Amino acid sequence: MHAATQLVTLAGIIPGAKPKPIDGMSGPVSDLFGYGLWLIILAGAGGVGMGVYKLAVSDNSRHGGGSEPFKWMGGGVAAIVLAGSLISILNGIAG
Repeated sequence: MHAATQLVTLAGIIPGAKPKPIDGMSGPVSDLFGYGLWLIILAGAGGVGMGVYKLAVSDNSRHGGGSEPFKWMGGGVAAIVLAGSLISILNGIAG
């Protein structure tokens, strides 16, 4: 296992499971693609959290920008759904 991959896995950012190799892709490319999808899921979760935070502290007056928190949450949910579906599809193809 590469040192950078080992450090990221030990930090607890990405689950310890190794992505399944994808036919037609070399080892490092397949690993980076699999870990990249996990990072997109984490970024989506951060977007949802930021949206919830913005909704909690938003100004409730007429000019408070009331739709911005929902844009953050929608973008985060979309990232989670997209990356999750890609992980499922790739695991079905590879496995």
